[in-house]
Amino acid sequence: MSAERFQTQTDEEREAAIDAASRAVRRGRLVVIPTDTVYGVGADAFDPDAVARLLGAKGRGREMPPPVLVSSTGTLEALASRVPSYVTVLVQQFWPGALTIVCHQQPSLQWDLGETRGTVAVRMPDHELTRALLDRTGPLAVSSANLTGRPAAVDADEAMEMLGEAVAVVVDGGASPGGVASTILDATGDRPRLLRLGAISVEELDAALAELGITVDTGEPGTDADDSGEGAESQDA
Repeated sequence: MSAERFQTQTDEEREAAIDAASRAVRRGRLVVIPTDTVYGVGADAFDPDAVARLLGAKGRGREMPPPVLVSSTGTLEALASRVPSYVTVLVQQFWPGALTIVCHQQPSLQWDLGETRGTVAVRMPDHELTRALLDRTGPLAVSSANLTGRPAAVDADEAMEMLGEAVAVVVDGGASPGGVASTILDATGDRPRLLRLGAISVEELDAALAELGITVDTGEPGTDADDSGEGAESQDA
């Protein structure tokens, strides 16, 4: 069955879209949502079956776990442990925004995002509509809205064409304002390590970290697009 598409041009339409998407998430269904980078396909992060359907819809395996989107900086503390002090600086500077941060996950979390090796990739999107949905659903596992090997959708039409048969609801927020995936940092060590260069430059990150006297370890960042919140070739919404 094809997805139901919701416009968001008026307050009434936005409320109807958020309500429909949140109800679909609670039922374990998949939803397509706009973000400040690219469109994403999301599922309840704490519903293993829904996360498995998300990966299946995109043709991905458990070795490529999806990142998690949150609506507030405080949620990071609930999901992550042993968070270095530099993460606080980065969050203050770049959240909400196009920075995904990979941290050690809280060991008490009852979820299954795939083969995360004890980590979780977290981002707070700079998109009011998306954060309003996250306020109702809680953390969502969200991957870029595309099929394996194809570019991430930057509008609802592209998302519908690729994933319309696999999702319950498509929230049409117009064209993505960014169109470039987020920058991903590994924050599991004493110094942040670049996993993927995206919308936020290394120069911007280093400027924010200057007060701490550290810089980003650029290493060999990946450029290919996939969904692993941890891997160097990660693509997320």
